[in-house]
Amino acid sequence: MPIDTAPSTALLTDQYELTMLAAALADGSGSRRCSFEVFARRLPDGRRYGVVAGTARLLDALARFRFGEPEVEIVGKFLDERTLDWLRNYRFSGDIDGYREGELYFPGSPILTVRGTFAEGVLLETLALSILNHDSAIASAAARMVSAADGRTMIEMGSRRTHEMAAPASSRAAYLAGFTATSNLEAVRRYGVPGTGTSAHAFVLLHFDTDGAGEAEAFRTQVEVQGVGTTLLVDTYDITEGVKTAIEVAGPELGGVRIDSGDLGVLARQVRQQLDDLGATKTKIVLSGDLDEYAIAALRAEPVDAYGVGTSLVTGSGAPTAGMVYKLVEVDGVPVAKRSSHKESRGGTKRAVRLSRDTGTIVEELIFPAGSPQPDGGEFQSRELQTPLVRGGELVPELPTLEQSRELVARGLVSLPWEGLKLSRGEPAIPTTYSS
Repeated sequence: MPIDTAPSTALLTDQYELTMLAAALADGSGSRRCSFEVFARRLPDGRRYGVVAGTARLLDALARFRFGEPEVEIVGKFLDERTLDWLRNYRFSGDIDGYREGELYFPGSPILTVRGTFAEGVLLETLALSILNHDSAIASAAARMVSAADGRTMIEMGSRRTHEMAAPASSRAAYLAGFTATSNLEAVRRYGVPGTGTSAHAFVLLHFDTDGAGEAEAFRTQVEVQGVGTTLLVDTYDITEGVKTAIEVAGPELGGVRIDSGDLGVLARQVRQQLDDLGATKTKIVLSGDLDEYAIAALRAEPVDAYGVGTSLVTGSGAPTAGMVYKLVEVDGVPVAKRSSHKESRGGTKRAVRLSRDTGTIVEELIFPAGSPQPDGGEFQSRELQTPLVRGGELVPELPTLEQSRELVARGLVSLPWEGLKLSRGEPAIPTTYSS
């Protein structure tokens, strides 16, 4: 979508960003060269790693961060004319470096560095945090679920459990982290995430008949319209009867059956045996119904082919935000740091490298001043984590695609020490070390 016709993102911010801007323009400090940094002081309680997500969405939003007259009319209610004139001409002209989307992160990782004038950079705090905190929380939860599923198909089905505008972003973040498909069609259109769907209880209930024939009629219609490869929902009434009816209607080549309630592990075993006895050995079993990574892990030994996950995924499975902050770390080349209790920050623009063994297993993340030489990794292989994203206000060419970022997540999960994939509470998978 061309920038001049796309909706502005300038008001996706907090008012205090603009009041700070007005004061900085008034005393001349708005032109001072600054570095801002996005990082998480800690991971959500008990988590061992995080997944960076939302970078591409942030860069798209940055390109549309423009104050046209409709936006100026809103902020003009509390800003002076000098600030309004400045906003009318606002275009971010600085530089942004960051971890690639799909990279793992740990406490203190300098996920994003924004360099420019104070006035330019301060305006981006809320925009950056709202996108990165949401998407990274979803991707981090999704990655845990993907690991627990151990290679089985994962379907994102959470649209009805989150804000309608957050649903496509959640689908994208889940796909980035390794989910197979989404039920959200806006995510299919906007981001190219593969789409899929099954059926609803309402359709079976629509065909209710006192003699029990209604379920068969519902299944028959769905198969006629969708083909024998469709997935039939078999737990509206009695599951055993539902499976029997499904195979009678569709035949043993039926694509799949979905179970959405009950003791899923027990039912999966019973249904698999019944399907096999009916000759439907290739018919897949899809489980859904308030699943999270712990439930998925508990079902690992059961004959399940696919999981549909909704509520837990789109709410971050207990961690709805990644806890990232956006802090001023350098002014005119001088490090600055916040000292508030439990909210301390480390001053200075930073870079980071990740050390790994020859086997590819990561062992440590080293964070060091941007102007200093890269620390010696000793016996370990070293990989720099920050990459250029924006230069002089312009996006760097050939940024990673969603598919490339998805591949990066998969490689990252394989690189974790074995204990890093455990779902039990624990410390971050690798330590973060600061080098002066």
